[in-house]
Amino acid sequence: MAAPIEEILQLEQVERDIYRGHPIPSKLVRTFGGQVAGQSLVSATRTVDPAYQVHSLHGYFLRPGKSDQPTVYLVDRLRDGRSFITRRVNAIQNGETIFSMSASFQVPQEGLEHQDKMPPVPMPDELRLPDPASEDGLWEAEFEHFDVRIVPKDQVVTNPYAASQQRVWFKSKIALPDDPVFHVCTLAYMSDMTLLGSARPAHPDAEVQTASLDHAMWFLRPFRADEWLLYDQTSPSGGGARALTQGRIFTADGQLIAAVVQEGLYRPLDPRLGKA
Repeated sequence: MAAPIEEILQLEQVERDIYRGHPIPSKLVRTFGGQVAGQSLVSATRTVDPAYQVHSLHGYFLRPGKSDQPTVYLVDRLRDGRSFITRRVNAIQNGETIFSMSASFQVPQEGLEHQDKMPPVPMPDELRLPDPASEDGLWEAEFEHFDVRIVPKDQVVTNPYAASQQRVWFKSKIALPDDPVFHVCTLAYMSDMTLLGSARPAHPDAEVQTASLDHAMWFLRPFRADEWLLYDQTSPSGGGARALTQGRIFTADGQLIAAVVQEGLYRPLDPRLGKA
């Protein structure tokens, strides 16, 4: 049984600005990237006054993590300003950095408002497809506590200028605590789900090896991760064994609450090496 998100994001404080995430039961050989990003963000928020809210993060996946080993998070307090605070977090396994992230926090302020419109899309209850499932049942084993529904290709109103795109509804099946910080950290975890898959519509028959290389997020408006969110995803470019992907995340009533950009390894499998 997969661990609930509250267990995944529960960290032990080892020392001032040092935290440890314990191994999470997993069938994945490599630690899920969203787990490391979410735990890194939890570590950063632990060192920031609650009056400041995270508005962005930028991270690099440097080495594959091992899911059966603990991860230590070292937080560096780069800046404490009146309006903005900046933290850097390094995730360590066996003395090596597997992930490095910077996060920026801001005191809430009033400002001019504008946002993109949510694209037309069927609501999640109208979709016939169940949660996406891999052939070996790996998806259900790892993400059973999340409801993820990919909008069928024939129901996506496409942008003719976009090279590759897909839309995904997702949310936590489990009711989450009311703490807004917990929902932000949960979304950081969820944002790594399916995003590299937005490159697949451009190459539907290709067998590829994928891995997240870097990840950036901007948090724009309040939301709950246990309510339906639409992940509007595109892959504007692929080449050099990499795919650039990006996503806009909306609430069901059309509020744009986050933006994500990720580049990932997107390399054709060598048939001589098999699928392993």
